Amino acid sequence: MVRWLVLIALALASLAPAHAEEVLRVGDQRGNARALMEATGVLDSLPYRLEWSEFPAAAPLLEALNAGVIDAGGVGDGPFTFAAAAGVPVKAFLAFRNRQDGLAILVRPDSAIRSVADLQGKRIATNRGSIGHQVVLAALEEAGLPADSVQFRFLPPADAKLALTSGAVDAWSTWEPYTSAAELAGLVRVIRDGNGITPGLSYAVASDAALKSKRALLADYAAAWSRLIGLPEAVPLRWFGRARYRTVPIDDTVIADEQRIIDLYVRAGLIPAARAPRAEAILDTGFSDALAAVR
Repeated sequence: MVRWLVLIALALASLAPAHAEEVLRVGDQRGNARALMEATGVLDSLPYRLEWSEFPAAAPLLEALNAGVIDAGGVGDGPFTFAAAAGVPVKAFLAFRNRQDGLAILVRPDSAIRSVADLQGKRIATNRGSIGHQVVLAALEEAGLPADSVQFRFLPPADAKLALTSGAVDAWSTWEPYTSAAELAGLVRVIRDGNGITPGLSYAVASDAALKSKRALLADYAAAWSRLIGLPEAVPLRWFGRARYRTVPIDDTVIADEQRIIDLYVRAGLIPAARAPRAEAILDTGFSDALAAVR
């Protein structure tokens, strides 16, 4: 997979204009794009400069993009959908498919909670509008339970992990690399993962302004995705070994799955129907030819 991604990155690099002063400001979440690009040496010969900013989760990354602090970044489908519904001038220009073993609702190993039904009335920590939030809503729907049958505690990952281990909450709904790290440390047990109830999508996203002015640079960035940085080797091996990440163009299937996510949030009352975007309006299909040319 790494070799394939490197070939794409090198091929798409030729699309970028050769102006050394050009800068692409990229927001990275922990364990996303930066490490792979550095490890493969693609950054050594770029005809432009990358400026990285790291964020603990998608929500602050999208806030920075909305403020014009960064041009692009990688986020899950949940926070992207919330941001688009809130009017943030952002579009997804590349999609990533993966299994959802690492998107999971976690409890302590000694917890009496054994199923989604057991979560009724319980406190669940996750980021508001995150893919962790999404998988709880989807799991509740699958179990025939309303969205308000649990008590959400909206916390960033580090605080949510502490809340679970200390007993301040009953469950934690999170994503990689946090799931693998907690599992390998023996801190958690999975109640329900996202397989079968969530689409397994994440996106490379960019501001409308960057899509207009830095399109070729974004095509190059879109080709590089992801090894963990600053974590024990076992964590990335577990994550990527089971996630089966693959890059896919924004096509009709991706558009349909994004619409499913939007509709889920409308049914849960988290996005007003009047503000809900149409999936095709927030997804940019213009990078498909560039990807197809190097497959």
